[in-house]
Amino acid sequence: MFTSTRRAIAFAAVLVLLGLAACGGEPEEEGNGGGGDDNKIVVWTGDTLPDRVAATKEIIAKFTEASGVQVELVGVDEDQFNQLLTSAAAAGELPDVIGSQPLAAVRTLSANDLLNTEATAAVIETLGAETFSPRALELTRQGEEQLSIPTDAWSQLLYYRKDLFEKAGVQPPQTYDDIMAAAKALDSSKVAGFVGATTAGDAFTQQTFEHLALGNGCQMVDDAGEVTMDSPQCVAAFQFYGDLIKSYSVSGTQDVDTVRASYFAGQSAMAIWSTFLLDELAGLRNDAKPNCAECKEDPKFLAENTGVVAAVAGPDGEPAQFGEVSSWAITATAKEEPSQQFIEYMLGDGYTDWVAIAPEGKYPVRTGTKENPTQYVDAWKSLEIGVDTKAPMSEFYPQEVIDILTSGADKFSRWGITQGQGDLIGASLGELPVPKAIADLTAGNTDAAGAAKQAADELRTIKKSLE
Repeated sequence: MFTSTRRAIAFAAVLVLLGLAACGGEPEEEGNGGGGDDNKIVVWTGDTLPDRVAATKEIIAKFTEASGVQVELVGVDEDQFNQLLTSAAAAGELPDVIGSQPLAAVRTLSANDLLNTEATAAVIETLGAETFSPRALELTRQGEEQLSIPTDAWSQLLYYRKDLFEKAGVQPPQTYDDIMAAAKALDSSKVAGFVGATTAGDAFTQQTFEHLALGNGCQMVDDAGEVTMDSPQCVAAFQFYGDLIKSYSVSGTQDVDTVRASYFAGQSAMAIWSTFLLDELAGLRNDAKPNCAECKEDPKFLAENTGVVAAVAGPDGEPAQFGEVSSWAITATAKEEPSQQFIEYMLGDGYTDWVAIAPEGKYPVRTGTKENPTQYVDAWKSLEIGVDTKAPMSEFYPQEVIDILTSGADKFSRWGITQGQGDLIGASLGELPVPKAIADLTAGNTDAAGAAKQAADELRTIKKSLE
């Protein structure tokens, strides 16, 4: 049984993390573990939106036809993952493979000895380490041990209204000063200068803040593993975000849905969201379409008048960008051969179909094969985005936007992962001390120094519990 504080925090972290990018959905099928059938494996996926589940099943059907291996796909939504994983581990019925795993969740699985890293290494060797993004491999490795097989990446972006910026004569929002000046110039009773997450219990709040804080040199830990969330750079980042929200944003708490809604309604000049927004912004998903006044006459209006900034810089740092790398993880009790076969197929013959599920948020981190090193990135360029309607990305966005996506994981910065503190990152996303501090700051319950100290103190407590 996983009853220690460390494991309880870790599983809570996975619960929060899984499905942030995928969002929504119910388990497709019941079942844990592959049972006694050596030719059948159980695969859990965090991509639980119905269209993504259906597309994944189509790829799996082709794999089964080619290999004879039966795959039971289980779509596990974030609010069920904790319970299912805990009960499966306790009963010795873990799935063979877990997919769409974010970086911190992989570290959490590793910390609880739930990964088969030898099988993982074998897959990487078969496919060729040289065919992967070096940064993606680095982010999914602990020392010399490869924890998971990276599959795809999405980037965090600052979206802004080019038309409003040009009309007001303000610079694109590439620095703290640019963002603050634009928010001040464009904020009005009808349009907020900026919208960003402030909800205490939401990892999206941490992703949003981390994206901005990294550019000011704010790190959660230093190279020695000591918590540094109360450093001058972090205090300045808290001050910046607090001022931005309190002076030039909308009232009330904001989350992943309200931020998108405000921007889509034309009620904000700037917003932070992932690249998964791009197909919705283009009006290609019926359940999430832009509804600004101009959008009624021209459905492409918002997409055509939106610019994006990937890396933001503060006065005390260099331009930096938050991004996520998703993985396939082979569990400690997996049937090795069919599990490896499955992942090799998903990153081989089935790979283009996999990234085609959502090209705007699944940039391939395996660039190609040993024989054709750019096969998959070349294929990605021709894929269409959208769900209910499909169209080339180039129909809505200029080349500079597409170029930002193609930089992939190679330019990502992340708190704690590269400092060897992946366990702390996973555990912190169970407790969410940074979002709590952001919520208190933006509600006026504390100042920037107090928010930074609050977050740092909680992180130190979590770190101690992991020792």
